[in-house]
Amino acid sequence: MARYNGPVCRLCRREGEKLYLKGERCYTDKCAVDKRKSAPGQHGMVRSKLSNFGMQLREKQKLRRIYNVLEAPFKNFFERAARRKGKTGEMLVQDLELKLDSVVYRLGFAPSRSSARQLVRHNHILVNSKRHNMPSAILKIGDTVTLVESSRQIPIVLAAVESAKREGHGAPAWLKVNYAEFTGSVVAIPAREDIRIPVHEQSVVELYSK
Repeated sequence: MARYNGPVCRLCRREGEKLYLKGERCYTDKCAVDKRKSAPGQHGMVRSKLSNFGMQLREKQKLRRIYNVLEAPFKNFFERAARRKGKTGEMLVQDLELKLDSVVYRLGFAPSRSSARQLVRHNHILVNSKRHNMPSAILKIGDTVTLVESSRQIPIVLAAVESAKREGHGAPAWLKVNYAEFTGSVVAIPAREDIRIPVHEQSVVELYSK
């Protein structure tokens, strides 16, 4: 299955809520979800009542779309989470949040996860001082993420960093960031309450448990 390369605003409209896939645009009055409440497509105006399975499927799709993960890798993330001690849903969300592209986004080096994925794939990111181009790599406590020095003047990076500093959002508490040096590190495993995403992960667990 190919990766989706179409308009990401359609994905938010399909789910009926903001998934914050397009950076700052999602926070403005240009957001497609605010402008058009209906789902995309000819029959988007009609939203039928979902069955229990349908609701579980939608939660899974939301989680996949937020973290930009295809079906097969997503199932691998779930199976990895299921083998660990603790609540499977929380373990799944933690692993997705600790993906390299997600950490780059949370540090404020990119305006969206898709942009962060491009930075990683194009060798703009160092992990523990070594180039790393695997967006799905799961980081652990103590890992450091640094933007390659020659990549620090990329306009989209500069804009993202300035936005993070100007708006006072910065990085979450489980990350430590130094914008002057374009570097950050994982200082803790994120708790579920630290991961603000509009997903009920227990529904995903129930879907895969059938």
